[in-house]
Amino acid sequence: MKKEIESIIQSYADKLSPFLIEKATQEIPDSVTKKQATQIMDTLVASAVVATVSPGECVGLVSAESIGEPGTQMTLNTFHFAGVAEMNVTVGLPRLIEIFDARKTIKTPMMEVYLKEGKSSLEQIKQFAKFIKETLLPEVLKDVTIDILDQKVIIEIDPNAAADYSLDTKEIAKILKTKLKTFSVVQGEETDKIELSMKSSKSENLKELHNIKVKLKKIKIHGMKGVKQVLPVERNGEYVILTSGSNLKEILAMDDVDSMKTTSNDLYEIEAVLGIEAARSAVIEETVKVIEAQGLNIDIRHIMLVADIMCASGQLKGITRFGVVKDKSSVLARASFETPVKHIFTAAMSGEIDRLQSVVENVMINQPVPLGTGLPSLITKMK
Repeated sequence: MKKEIESIIQSYADKLSPFLIEKATQEIPDSVTKKQATQIMDTLVASAVVATVSPGECVGLVSAESIGEPGTQMTLNTFHFAGVAEMNVTVGLPRLIEIFDARKTIKTPMMEVYLKEGKSSLEQIKQFAKFIKETLLPEVLKDVTIDILDQKVIIEIDPNAAADYSLDTKEIAKILKTKLKTFSVVQGEETDKIELSMKSSKSENLKELHNIKVKLKKIKIHGMKGVKQVLPVERNGEYVILTSGSNLKEILAMDDVDSMKTTSNDLYEIEAVLGIEAARSAVIEETVKVIEAQGLNIDIRHIMLVADIMCASGQLKGITRFGVVKDKSSVLARASFETPVKHIFTAAMSGEIDRLQSVVENVMINQPVPLGTGLPSLITKMK
C-alpha cells in the first residue's frame, strides 16, 4: 500500500515543488486510501496555487506597503528591564528603522547567551555572567590621590570588591603595567595600594598626572570587552544571560557557551562573525521580533524579500541612498529616491544609458509600467 501512495504523491511532482513533495511523503500516513491520498494532494495543489505569486505581480510594492502600513501603528520606543538602569532594548519603529537602514552603530546592542546542557543551573549561570561582565578599574577602587610634590598617583584597592572577581592588588598592578606605558607601576608598602609615577620628570608632566584619573576610569581589569551589563533570566524553563553590549566573536569561542542558540542583535557583527547568510536570517528574525512584540501580523515572505535585497550583493546593505539604492542600474530610479540633481548630473558626465526596465523610471516618463498587463508585449508580423 505504501508504494501505491508514494506513486500517487510522485505523480504530482510537476505541479508541486520538491520540498512539498518530500513533506507530503513524510506526513501522509500509510493508512490512507488511494482516493484520500489523491484528495490530499489535490488540496495541496490548490493551496500552492493560491500561495504562488502571479507573473507580473509587483512584489516589491506589495511588500513595502505591507511593512510600511503596520509600521505607522507602532508606539513604544524602548523596553526597560526592571532593576538594571543600562538594560534598555530599542523596540518598535526606531528598531525597525535601525534594521532596514542597516545602521552600523545601534542604540542598544545586546546578546542572548545560552550555556550548554549540564552547565546551565542558576548558580553556574550567575558565575558565568559575573565572569563575562566587563569590569573597569573604578569598580574595585577605594580612593585615588595625586601627590604633586613627588609626581605620583596613589591608588587604593578595595580588597573585598577585587575578591569578587578573583583578583588581588598584585594582579591589578600587573594589568596596569601593560596599560600605562608612560608610568612606572609599583605596589606600595601597604598591600592594598599601588603607586604610579612618571617615567620622565618634566614639569609639563603635571597635566599628564591629572589626566591619568580619566584614563584609570576606562581601564578594563576583568571580563569581556563591550559587555557592560549582564542579567540572568529564565525563559521556557532554562536560564539565559541577557547582556547590554555585544561581543559575539569572543562569546562563541568559549567552551561552555551553546553556540547554536547564542545570538546578538547587531547585524554587522553577525555578518563579520558568521557570514552573510546568518546576517540575512538575523534581519528576518529581528524584524519578526519587533512586529510580534507590537501585536501585528505581516506575512513572512514580505520580510524575506526585504532581507534578500539587503544581502543579495554578498554584503549587508541598508535600504538607503548609500546602500541598496546606490546599486540600482537605472539612473532615474536612483534619482527618484534622494539627491536627484546629483545623480542626473553624474550620469550625464559619464554618459550612462537607462534601459527603462523597472517601474519607477517608466512612471516618471509616463510609459506603461512592466507589471501585470504591461509586462507582455504584442508583436504583429507584417507580410
